[in-house]
Amino acid sequence: MKYMKKGRKEMGLSIETSEDDPLSGVANLLDLGLVFIVALLITFFSAYHLQDLFNSKSEITIMRKARNGEMEIITKKGKKVRMLKVSKEKATGRGERLGVAYRLEDGTLVYVPDKE
Repeated sequence: MKYMKKGRKEMGLSIETSEDDPLSGVANLLDLGLVFIVALLITFFSAYHLQDLFNSKSEITIMRKARNGEMEIITKKGKKVRMLKVSKEKATGRGERLGVAYRLEDGTLVYVPDKE
């Protein structure tokens, strides 16, 4: 603001502004709010280890439960992101055995691939 006052005085425009203006600090509060929001986003990304979402060479698989109770699997390989919905219907058809999955006492699922 002091630079603006110099320019006005030189041009012959002497507009008096009050230094005690209560709205002069609002801009600083808005800037502080933006900095806080950005810091909060960075904290959330690092807490949930989501930095790999921005890495073009990373591979991520996220499984989440939607509001309606359906399970969704979100996979990211390189720059491609796919979302699959899991249904409760039994699959039928032909295929090959790839391995065995076990549920541990604590609820963790462990997949053991078959040796080739």
